[in-house]
Amino acid sequence: MPVPHRFLPANVLLLARTGIALLLLMVAGTCVAAPRIELQLGRSYSSSRGAAAVFAEGTFSKRSIGSSRFTWTPDVSAGWIDGRVARSRRRTRYSTTDSIWLVAAGARFRYGSPGDWYHHLFFSFQPALHAGRTRALSSAYEFVSTLGWQAKRFSVQVRHISNGSLHEPNCGETMLLVGVRIGP
Repeated sequence: MPVPHRFLPANVLLLARTGIALLLLMVAGTCVAAPRIELQLGRSYSSSRGAAAVFAEGTFSKRSIGSSRFTWTPDVSAGWIDGRVARSRRRTRYSTTDSIWLVAAGARFRYGSPGDWYHHLFFSFQPALHAGRTRALSSAYEFVSTLGWQAKRFSVQVRHISNGSLHEPNCGETMLLVGVRIGP
């Protein structure tokens, strides 16, 4: 008989959800040629309050954009942003205590050839769906914008998640993430 989730400790639920998200990401990656999978850890800020952030991200085969030096690659990610204890006790529809789970899919863009020093820089854009509601992420849909630098085995990136003011409140989440490549 399955145990209802309300009887499991929060850290066990977190571990199980993260494992399932990583498994789904890896299974999806086997359907497309040679995915690069990264585990990313960092700190997210919204209204000067910090919280832990964890993401798993998969990028796939790069494709040229016409005859230009721009390339793009499909980019899929799943992540978790911890809730925060609110400093104010104001009653609002959205609090800061919910943890957020999200999945996103989009494209990562680069410019130049692999030998160029700036080829390690990238920009990605992904529409996202998530569970949980906070003052920072108040709608079921969000947009994920990332500017980063990627080496062979690790990456550093600044990521912003927001709904683009399509729903209020819209504080957004801005985070600094460090990623480590998993696998070959």
